[in-house]
Amino acid sequence: MEKTDFVVRFAGEGGQGFLSVAVGFASANTQAGYHAQTFATFPSQITGGPTWMQVRISTKPILTRGDSLDVLVAFNEHSYETHVDEVREGGVVLYDSDSMNMDDDGRSLGIAFDKLGKSTGNARAANMVMMGALAELMKMPLDVLADFVRRRWANTARYGPKIVPQNIEALALGKQAAAESGFSLGKLAPPEAPGYKQIFTNGNSALALGAVHAGLNFYAGYPISPATTILVWMEENLVGDGKFVYQVSSEIEAINAIVGAGYGGAKAMTATAGPGFSLMSEGLGLAWMAEIPCVVVDVQRGGPATGLPTKTEQSDFFAAMHPAHGDVSLPIIAPGTVEECFYAAVAAFNWAERYQGPVILLSEHALSEREQNFRMPDLDSVHVENRVVYDGGNGYLRYEASEMSPMPLPGSPGSYVANASEHDPMGDTTHLPDRHVQMTERRFSKLSLLEDGSYESQNIDAPIAIMPWGGSKGPGFEAYRQLIAGEMDVAWYFTMYLNPLPPPLLNELRGKDLVLVPELNFQGQFSSYLRSKGVRAESITQYTGLPFKVADLVERVSERIAAYRKEGVPA
Repeated sequence: MEKTDFVVRFAGEGGQGFLSVAVGFASANTQAGYHAQTFATFPSQITGGPTWMQVRISTKPILTRGDSLDVLVAFNEHSYETHVDEVREGGVVLYDSDSMNMDDDGRSLGIAFDKLGKSTGNARAANMVMMGALAELMKMPLDVLADFVRRRWANTARYGPKIVPQNIEALALGKQAAAESGFSLGKLAPPEAPGYKQIFTNGNSALALGAVHAGLNFYAGYPISPATTILVWMEENLVGDGKFVYQVSSEIEAINAIVGAGYGGAKAMTATAGPGFSLMSEGLGLAWMAEIPCVVVDVQRGGPATGLPTKTEQSDFFAAMHPAHGDVSLPIIAPGTVEECFYAAVAAFNWAERYQGPVILLSEHALSEREQNFRMPDLDSVHVENRVVYDGGNGYLRYEASEMSPMPLPGSPGSYVANASEHDPMGDTTHLPDRHVQMTERRFSKLSLLEDGSYESQNIDAPIAIMPWGGSKGPGFEAYRQLIAGEMDVAWYFTMYLNPLPPPLLNELRGKDLVLVPELNFQGQFSSYLRSKGVRAESITQYTGLPFKVADLVERVSERIAAYRKEGVPA
């Protein structure tokens, strides 16, 4: 039987170049019609340290990185010892026979990658030899990779006329060496190419594309892992008349810059990670108090403090909802896939414009670095909302309405002063108790304008539900499908609109005996929020810096449901 799924992990030291090889291998397969997803994890130092990237290739859309490995490409002995236990039975360990000595254990395949690569005349062709060997192990036609090489290095003026034939020769040498070894993992089934155009990119780029489509014209950012590539993308692509990108000196400057830009009428955004988000607390409070539209992206990483700067986590939910002191509840949108990063960015700007205030877009490291193919958005069908601007005369009371009111722009009639102090309907500072009550209720009532979020649901009559959030969506849904296949009566829910939650979703969740929330943090932050809303929710937590494995989730959910049924009452 042909295989429909193939998982390979490249493991070694940072700076060895295999991350780009992994992305190239994934990209080549998507161009051939397969689905692909990558996952990378690396240490925080610039070079060196244990690093690995996993690539999953499939004939079907991919939800997760894959629990076990068909092939481990080990670049050193430490990588072999660390990862070999995750190679499935019948899998293969691939290594450079000239740089490593491995025992003949029946599943280790040594090929002289570097020597064979250099024999082509290209001193850097070793990785192409490796890719050719992988193609042979999964019985992939070499044309898939050769076509990728031709497209990737087609510019002979830049790369020279020899690079393409040398790399194709290296692919053939790797394929031949693997074929002579006798190793095989079975043939990967032909791709089932979708009947629509696709895009292959990562979460940060998808998010940036969505922001630009939503009308972003002002970006200020400070470099911080894993959000830096959003700033780099903006510097390269947010160009032209009326566009502004600036690398600021701190996250405090970033938040104040976008608040000022929003006050001036721009659609403004910044992106950061947990430590930078903490520094933005006071500026976010100002945006909430003065009711100024802006979007802040928090690409979550392990914390607190410096924490795990290059690992993934979902531990900023509390901070995102209540970043400032006093009574504040900021809108939160958290995409669950690379594709959803695009739509989440558009939705964040729509919300910011509609309720006129700051919106938090919670991404995470696992999404930011993940490369994946998905359906190219039909931009004509993606709704974009723009600011309701006041166009009357002077004497306008900016904050008079109980909810949102048109926003004057500086220099136009109805202009107002926006500062961090409590104010009356005109915007003048006041300390009167009744005014503070009036304005506090206005600010919170505006959240009702954002209750249009969509959500997913399946098997909704089941008394117990699984509801992950953010990047735990993929493992959560794959676990749900396995549980259903095992005749477990469980429901599925997911939404990227976390605050406010869609009211129909909240009503359904309140009717469940138990809602299990897989999330990557210690405190069970999202389930705590659900309990505050009257939902009998309980978290299944993990805080290793890595995403969930599906098998682990299936086991833990099954155990919890069995315990619940034995108890007869919700936990």
